[in-house]
Amino acid sequence: MKKQVVHVSVLQSAKVMAVLYLVLSIPMVAIMAIPAMMGTQGAAAGMTLGMLVLMPILYTVLGFIFTAIGAWVYNLVAARVGGFEFTTTESSN
Repeated sequence: MKKQVVHVSVLQSAKVMAVLYLVLSIPMVAIMAIPAMMGTQGAAAGMTLGMLVLMPILYTVLGFIFTAIGAWVYNLVAARVGGFEFTTTESSN
């Protein structure tokens, strides 16, 4: 059974992806914080720690913005050429 996705909710898609980007950025920040706290001194340490705080915020905001743009463009394209096509099966669960 084939189905087409012909419309994507722009705001809902962007919200979901923003939260996913936030969740994905937290482990990256934790990994990058280890060497940042071990070796840098003075102004470089402040800048590095500032970036560690700023990165999840930027990652979330930019993820929201670019997902919204992507969903909007997808809707324009899908209206003219059709959406993604995929096959589904019935589940016995």
